[in-house]
Amino acid sequence: MSPDETTTDPAPRAGAREWLGLAVLALPTILLALDFTVLHLALPHLATDLAPTSAQQLWILDIYGFMIAGFLITMGTLGDRIGRRRLLMIGAVAFGAASLLAAYSTSAEMLIAARAFLGVAGATLMPSTLSLITNMFHDPKQRGVAVAVWLSCFSAGGAIGPMVGGVLLQWFWWGSVFLMGVPVMAILLIAAPFLLPEFRDPAPGRLDLVSVALSLAAILPVVYAIKEAAAHGWDPVVIALFVLGALFGWLFVRRQRRLESPLMDLALFRLRPFTVGLGGLLLGTVVLGAFVLLFAQYLQLVLELSPASAGLWMVPYAVANIAGAMLAPLVAARLKAANTIALGLVMTAVGLVVFTLSGVEAGPLPAVVGSMLITFGLSPLMVLVIDLVIASAPKEKSGSASSMSETCSEIGMALGIATLGALGTAVYRFLMAGSVPSGVPAQEADAIRDSLPGAMAAAEDLEPSLAAEALEAAKGAFMTGLSVVGYTGVALVLGVAVITFLFLRDVPEGAEEGQQEEQPQES
Repeated sequence: MSPDETTTDPAPRAGAREWLGLAVLALPTILLALDFTVLHLALPHLATDLAPTSAQQLWILDIYGFMIAGFLITMGTLGDRIGRRRLLMIGAVAFGAASLLAAYSTSAEMLIAARAFLGVAGATLMPSTLSLITNMFHDPKQRGVAVAVWLSCFSAGGAIGPMVGGVLLQWFWWGSVFLMGVPVMAILLIAAPFLLPEFRDPAPGRLDLVSVALSLAAILPVVYAIKEAAAHGWDPVVIALFVLGALFGWLFVRRQRRLESPLMDLALFRLRPFTVGLGGLLLGTVVLGAFVLLFAQYLQLVLELSPASAGLWMVPYAVANIAGAMLAPLVAARLKAANTIALGLVMTAVGLVVFTLSGVEAGPLPAVVGSMLITFGLSPLMVLVIDLVIASAPKEKSGSASSMSETCSEIGMALGIATLGALGTAVYRFLMAGSVPSGVPAQEADAIRDSLPGAMAAAEDLEPSLAAEALEAAKGAFMTGLSVVGYTGVALVLGVAVITFLFLRDVPEGAEEGQQEEQPQES
């Protein structure tokens, strides 16, 4: 029997049940992204009630993302083993319970623990939603649209987080920002058995707990070190943590090669769409992470806009991100995925050039136009690469593949802030080393040389003429650093565009070279 005869209806089209199921999966996706940003406005309010220390405040904000990043690989593989719908429903119960625990926390320690619990629960939801989408939508064009909707929901959740938090805080207490998770998870639990099919690996093997521990020991120190380096620089402790995480990562990879049923199937990296796609996704999110940081700083520090005004000027780039994600599958249907990604990255490079040419006197409009080109152009990379990566893996491994793509995005965003952000800071400090006006006291001069936020704070203690001179030099140095980062980003995205065009242009539609048939496991 020929290979063609072994497969009937290779790409059945999704019906009303699948699209309704997608709407159900969109709810936790929005909520997960919203929880990354919703707390920023609530922090001053909960600080009044719980009186956390400055270190505890940072942990309240960051522990959620740390736990998601640390547990994504484990939960993606666990979903392949026990069933993706089952893991999604277990995660929904856990997320709802953790939301209640966070909302009614009576101490900073309790809230940190609740946020950590939320992160672990969130790690069960993210790969489950994405892998179920790939199992529900077999037609490549429909799957591309579904992945675009998923990514758009994630982008929208992050964008509206501060706005939703502000509305809730105007009428309710700080804990209300967590209670949104309860009705959303209740809807998911009610609808999932009717609208979402169950899928699992028919021969899953044993879950290796040593691999789980090694993955956490590898990812958590690395992510923590990158975030600390972005905030405070690469001091010896941060470097030691990064090296320790890398060492555990080497031990993790070594163990996976020896296991019959590994936590991470390294054989997936033999698939060209998987490996090239993940590499492109990593570099793309590195550029995006640095851009988001610099864009916010440009609006608030260089143009001196209020946080509310800066937030409004950032709305267009979020809208462009969503629009680009929704249009990417439609364009790819005509031009092929590799061509669409490459063209989008060229648009991103143009946007980065426009963004870097924004000046102190130009106002926000040029930077906003550049930001829209950047995120619109990056959207095809995010949507189509995720589709290529997951579609290239065997279907029984789609949970593991989706978790790897999400982990790659998480680390890429953090790396962008820590590496390209540090590059901009280094340029600023080099230029400001001899540019502080004479007459500035030593303490203020050190702050001015350190960073633009430090210069803004120090200027408040200087006489007007001296402050104006210092700020002019500081803003000029910041813009030079921004330009260096921008043009470095141009080189990166054009390099990814070339690699994508050369190595993914002959990938067949759907990129299903590694997939095997998997039957739904109805419970």
